[in-house]
Amino acid sequence: MSKIMIGKYEGTIYPEGNGFTGAVSLGFGADGRRQRLKRKGKTKTDVKDKLIEAVKDLELGIKSPERYTVGEAVTDWLTSGLKDQSERTVDTLRRLAEKHVIPKIGKAKLKTLRADDVDKWLEGLKAVLSTSTIHRVHSILKRAIRHAEARDMVGRNVAELVTAPKGKTGRPSKALTFAQATAVLEAAESSGLHAYIVLSLMTGVRTEEARALQWDHVVAWVPGEGWQPVTKVGFDHQRFAIYVWRADRVGGDTKTPTSRRTLEVPAQVGAALRRHHARQAKQKLRAGKAWQEHGVVFSTRTGTPKDAANVRKSFQRITASAGLDGTWTPRELRHSFVSIMSAYGVRIETIADLVGHAGTRVTESVYRLQLSPEITQGAEAMNEIFGSREKSA
Repeated sequence: MSKIMIGKYEGTIYPEGNGFTGAVSLGFGADGRRQRLKRKGKTKTDVKDKLIEAVKDLELGIKSPERYTVGEAVTDWLTSGLKDQSERTVDTLRRLAEKHVIPKIGKAKLKTLRADDVDKWLEGLKAVLSTSTIHRVHSILKRAIRHAEARDMVGRNVAELVTAPKGKTGRPSKALTFAQATAVLEAAESSGLHAYIVLSLMTGVRTEEARALQWDHVVAWVPGEGWQPVTKVGFDHQRFAIYVWRADRVGGDTKTPTSRRTLEVPAQVGAALRRHHARQAKQKLRAGKAWQEHGVVFSTRTGTPKDAANVRKSFQRITASAGLDGTWTPRELRHSFVSIMSAYGVRIETIADLVGHAGTRVTESVYRLQLSPEITQGAEAMNEIFGSREKSA
């Protein structure tokens, strides 16, 4: 039996089984019983090194078990560290963690994890994941270890010391040409997604803004009264606008404060929304007691908000019917809006105002109800662009 000193603690190392066991005396607990810290190893040196590390953890207040793994830390974070996140966000993070984090680096002991281990893991992902996805899974590891660090389970967050590499090049966003946009609009006419596509293409709203649009944020111009909700004054009017004040995001707000804007919509959008409102009223009657009122413009057959995945699938069926490939996504309607407006000669400053980009002078007044000239130009331009198509048809 060998006696040792580790800091201020006395200890011993003695043979046991096929190796050695070390014990450090920590004094006596409140119950009067002696407290010991034990570690095992194949050699005396292994045991001593483990005891030194254990005493260091003790003095730092770290209390995780020696075998606590990265996978356990990630699972604990997913279980209790995301209380302010939406269910959809948690599901997304869980899928990424279970596919790219836990199976590939989860078996590593959290206490012995090194920056080199994280580097090697991320390097193994760059051939299969896009840069943005690599940043997301790296963030999962950093946040999980930060969660463990806050609970005295580890002394430092080595994932914070590593820079994520660039991943594989993702598919660049596309924009519909005028001819393609016309074909998509025609293919969508009999679809329940028609008004959604018309609105997105002709106003440039983000897809999450369209999904969150409420009927009381669709307004009509009433002479002498100004803009009034269609829920109050109906659709028997000439001019319509939308308040882009919400988005299908955590908290329900738009992407940035300057994304909040009011847009007068082209005549085709007003007409599509009028037909869509009538169609939704019929769906509500058919659904009866199953209808759940949420006040959203684009709802399911039972009144609940449309899910992003379902919108994407429906849109891809429509683009396929229009003779395009099946890789188009709803967000590319926004790119198409910018492309078509730019090709028509609309100033880039005006386009930035219309799509709600940060830093534009029009969107600085985020609650303005009076539409400025820049905001109405989008409707005027789209009326001319797609109105000319109707006249020539």
